[in-house]
Amino acid sequence: MIIVSACLLGQNCTYKGTSNKNDSLCQALKDQEILAVCPEVTGGLDIPRPPAEIMSGQSGQAVLAGSARVCTCDGQDVTEQFIKGAQHTLALAKKYRPSAIILKESSPSCGSCFIHSGNFDGELIKGSGVTAALLKANGFKVFNEHNYPFAAKTRGENR
Repeated sequence: MIIVSACLLGQNCTYKGTSNKNDSLCQALKDQEILAVCPEVTGGLDIPRPPAEIMSGQSGQAVLAGSARVCTCDGQDVTEQFIKGAQHTLALAKKYRPSAIILKESSPSCGSCFIHSGNFDGELIKGSGVTAALLKANGFKVFNEHNYPFAAKTRGENR
């Protein structure tokens, strides 16, 4: 079992109502048992929805600690929905004990290495989204669409 961000699998659940389908990832996972997740949707946010970022250059860890908020570009605080979606994803991970978790990089929920700066300017900063941070804090290894465990094999690279 592998947990994967639903948008990477082609589900139209991004804030724009589109997907971030990753064909090479889908190909690599074709023989795997997959559980698709979208923490923002399970947290109660609509499709489409205004873009959201973690404020003040903070990361998911700060949101979970209560020292940062997640807000939309129009100023709506959606922290509660992001935490609820992260908790739901963690419950699934604890239940199914996946061999890998692959989440969408740069997302305020799913980013595992980089997220947006909180200024809605397109700048990426080092840090994890809320869901990725919660999963990591609970001992789960989180990958993204660029560094999943079998990326080199799938892309024909020698690593």
